[in-house]
Amino acid sequence: MRPLHSLILITLLLPALATAQEMPPSQVIVTKVVHEEIAQNQSMIGTLYYERVSHVSSELAGLVAEVHIKEGDQIKQGASVIVLNTEILDLDIKLTKTRIDQIALRIEKAEKNFKRLERLYAKDGVSEKDYEDALYSFQDLNKEKLATEDALQKLLVQKKRSNIKAPFDGLVLSKNVDLGDWIHQGKEIVTIGSTNDLFVQVPVGETMLRHITIGDSVPVNINAFDRELTGTIHAIAPKADPQTKNVFLKVKIPAQKDIAENMSATIFVAASSKKMLAIIPRDALIKFQGKDFIYTVKEGKAAILPVNIVAFLGQRVGVDNPYIVPGLPVVIEGNERLRPDQPVVVTGEK
Repeated sequence: MRPLHSLILITLLLPALATAQEMPPSQVIVTKVVHEEIAQNQSMIGTLYYERVSHVSSELAGLVAEVHIKEGDQIKQGASVIVLNTEILDLDIKLTKTRIDQIALRIEKAEKNFKRLERLYAKDGVSEKDYEDALYSFQDLNKEKLATEDALQKLLVQKKRSNIKAPFDGLVLSKNVDLGDWIHQGKEIVTIGSTNDLFVQVPVGETMLRHITIGDSVPVNINAFDRELTGTIHAIAPKADPQTKNVFLKVKIPAQKDIAENMSATIFVAASSKKMLAIIPRDALIKFQGKDFIYTVKEGKAAILPVNIVAFLGQRVGVDNPYIVPGLPVVIEGNERLRPDQPVVVTGEK
């Protein structure tokens, strides 16, 4: 008596079987099945968000003279975001520098006068009061010069901070000012999400936590682009949802250039203890009527087998069918044009 899965396959693929014998041999490349100790995983839908977000504000009041960003821009740390008008500030800086030069001339004159009186005082040529007045005048001018130089440094700092820059590499999430706007001190002007702190927040059942370890790598799919990548379980939220009892996992993923906050992502989370699974490349999978199959080679012909995927591992999958044994050759190139029982020639193995 034939196994049930064989009867189902014969029924589904009967038209293809009739023509397969007449088709010429197809060239294929195969790989061998291996067994690994892997946990079954379950797909969960999560939400992309930035763990580190800067609400950039202005330390100064002023008129917006330049705007270098727009919402959605990728921006590097230290890049200019907004520049304030500094015409009045530039005049104050120029005036303060002139005052410093004037004080320097007065110091030069006061120093000469003090040294002259110092020589005379040593010979009792001037009174002690005249000598001390010259000394205090010389010292006072030096103090005045230092204070004016400090005032200049303050103005220069203000000018530097008139050019508002990005605090880190990031994505511009929002922009609240435009050219010609007057902004007040402390006003939030732009929000930037750190591209190096991109996470997926995904709810999982509390009973799954026994199979999850901080630091584990997990497959992630950015659904908008069907983009596969690897994330790392970074943390488990300390508070469960009071109704569903779900707990949020925080999964860190590599920086992405074209995503938007709150996009969805599919995370494959461990749902069992580790066990031995047959590991095959995803290139070996073919779809037929919504189900997953692979081709193997038996006596020079293509043989089709259904597979039950229980673990997604990036470019590989884990299956638990007992007939998918270690060393079984599976077709990874040329399988898209095969038919069951079609003659095949194996031209390579990876």
